[in-house]
This record gives sequence, structure tokens and C-alpha cells, in this order.
Amino acid sequence: MTVLRIILAIFATAFAALIVWAVIVGDFATAGAWLTSDPWGIVTLADLYFGFLLSAVVIAAFERRWAAILWIAPIPIIGNLWTAIWFIMRFPVVLSRITDRKPAG
Repeated sequence: MTVLRIILAIFATAFAALIVWAVIVGDFATAGAWLTSDPWGIVTLADLYFGFLLSAVVIAAFERRWAAILWIAPIPIIGNLWTAIWFIMRFPVVLSRITDRKPAG
């Protein structure tokens, strides 16, 4: 479990560095204009926000109401980096709940 958390932290750190690089080097307005004008760009954005929704559902299932709100609210802004941080911090709880329960049905 600790190894997986370390791997997630390494990937999250690399992803954060990639974001910083894109902010420094890239042109967000131009990239955004292209992304919203191309059908595959729109599919990519839809996929991204669907992933945000799925992350929010998982977080809501594991956190108390106010904590869930505080964890979910930044996801559309910070993105999957924020979700990765949540998983790194909460992975032991998630894993224990998954292994202790049998699926319904």
C-alpha cells in the first residue's frame, strides 16, 4: 500500500511539473481556442470533465459532507492533480473499505 502511495506521489509530482511547464511555455488562450474548435478537442474536454464527475462521486462516497465539498469543489479548477492528492492521502481508507465489503446485488 505504501509503495502505491509513493508511486502516486511521484506521478502527481511529475504531473504538477508538467502543469508548471505548460503555464510557463504554453499559450492557454490559443490552445483553448483550438481545443474548443476541434471535435476531438471537445471529446477530450468532455472526457476530462466526466472523469472529474467520477472522481467527485468516489470522493463523496468516502468523505463526510463538508469534507467532501471541500475536496470536490477544487477539482474543476485544479483537476486530476487534486484528485491524485486525495487518493494519496486517503488510499488506506479506500483500500480498507473496498476489501472489507462485498458488492451489493
